Amino acid sequence: MVESPKLSIRSPNLAHAQRLEASGIHPLLARLWAARGVMSQDDIKLEWPALLAPKGLTQVEHAAALLADAIAANKRMLIVADYDCDGATACAVGLRALRAMGADVDFLVPNRFETGYGLSPAVIDLACLHPKGKPDLIITVDNGIASVEGVAQANAMGIGVIVTDHHLPGDVLPDALAIVNPNQPGCGFPSKNLAGVGVIFYLMLALRAELRQRAIIPADGGPRLDALADLVALGTVADVVKLDPNNRLLVTRGLDRVRRGLMQPGIRALFAVASRDPMTASAMDFGFAIGPRINAAGRLTDMSLGIRCLTTDDDTQALELARELDSINRERRQIETVMKEQALVATRDIEAGSIGASVCVFHPDWHQGVVGLVASRLKEKYFRPTIAFAPAGDDEIRGSGRSIPDVHLRDVLDLISKRHPGLIRKFGGHAMAAGLTLAQNDFERFQPAFESAVIELTGSNSFEPLIETDGSLESGYANAQVAAMLQKEVWGAGFPAPLFMDDFRIKSQRLVGEKHLKLSLERGHQRFDAIWFGHTESLPEFIRAVYKLEQNVWNGMVSVQLVIEYACAT
Repeated sequence: MVESPKLSIRSPNLAHAQRLEASGIHPLLARLWAARGVMSQDDIKLEWPALLAPKGLTQVEHAAALLADAIAANKRMLIVADYDCDGATACAVGLRALRAMGADVDFLVPNRFETGYGLSPAVIDLACLHPKGKPDLIITVDNGIASVEGVAQANAMGIGVIVTDHHLPGDVLPDALAIVNPNQPGCGFPSKNLAGVGVIFYLMLALRAELRQRAIIPADGGPRLDALADLVALGTVADVVKLDPNNRLLVTRGLDRVRRGLMQPGIRALFAVASRDPMTASAMDFGFAIGPRINAAGRLTDMSLGIRCLTTDDDTQALELARELDSINRERRQIETVMKEQALVATRDIEAGSIGASVCVFHPDWHQGVVGLVASRLKEKYFRPTIAFAPAGDDEIRGSGRSIPDVHLRDVLDLISKRHPGLIRKFGGHAMAAGLTLAQNDFERFQPAFESAVIELTGSNSFEPLIETDGSLESGYANAQVAAMLQKEVWGAGFPAPLFMDDFRIKSQRLVGEKHLKLSLERGHQRFDAIWFGHTESLPEFIRAVYKLEQNVWNGMVSVQLVIEYACAT
């Protein structure tokens, strides 16, 4: 059986918290930030002048010079994008910026069901048949670092390649004209956590600087690249990269533009179809409302739909495309629901405790575009590294994996490839997410190999779920004003949103919508409305609850609401 989670309290550095508070930061924010490694105001400079300089990114200036030469020679460029939200926003940033700087550029996004991931030889063949003509130069965004064969094919066809990526490289790098990736060997860029959209944004900053240096544009002229911050923020949040100070700056600046109404027509339209208010936009909106609608296109159909939504300047067309993305997302939800139910049936042995360290499932009717979401749901339920597989044609199956902090998933797959040569045909990814391809009849061999590799790397066959909290919320801060303040801050991967833990007495509880538990709670002399989404079992009178502090707006009235994440009897 999966154990109940262990509850812990983050320990803020009191000296750092006091320093932050003395500099004018709200006392609660000072405590929360200090518990997340913020030491002083220097760590929370979220204006453009504090952005890390592009020149520290290996080969970024060389790549910028190549692009400037290509623009001067009127060469035909083609952006090859990944098929997720990071790839779509990266493509949109590249298209908008390059066109504004005079480039002849179009895009191609691989179909995950036909050409697979990245700049494969099949994608090069498609590029040569592009309606705008064979490109002279390909720029990859959010992919390419593993595309050794694809780059070789491009070189053979007389097409130069500039790789921009953020994924971890393999043992062999592609023979590209330039590789811009903070995670490539020898790159000293201070932030290793840029998303793909962040990498291409930096290259566009370097290109503008190069064009200024060549006097092709005025010394302080050229396109306003900060106008693309909404796209950079969306891709950064949606790809769940660590929100280090530099990424938090990028997301903050993007959210600021959205809140001021200065976003791309496509993002404005996506907020509308998602019934979210741009004036109160948060990273949560990007991660759970806007990003999934872009991702749905790549999962089920063709990501070019999402890219067109993000690159059109026509508000009417943007809304039409956003509505189409919204429809695809609803279809994705229905498929995911069915697959999740089938996966839970397939993993019922786990409930009996018969499987130790991992979860590995396959179904012949599953959709390969949604297996990553199923793996994520199972990982959350069982707190084990999980891989879900679906048929991929030609007697192959494609798996998508999600992991837990204890297990580096790419290292597990690398170990399997060494222990069982030939078992995995292709794989790639990082610590928390990875993808791979097997022969369908090798699934039965892969399951025990995956289990053994997890145990070998971790020395454990079970993992204890952990919920990190920020401890008790001071009673004076449990109000709607503080909830609004917290909502305006940028929280996410590596900088988690506040979770508080307190003991309450339940005054009343009832089900709403047949699947959510609505509660009236009492703590001391304070009463709170609370809700536990997706929870239907009644609770005892006295509970210890882990919760988020949120605003609840109803009929124009604003109040505070506790959103329960976990609760147990005290």
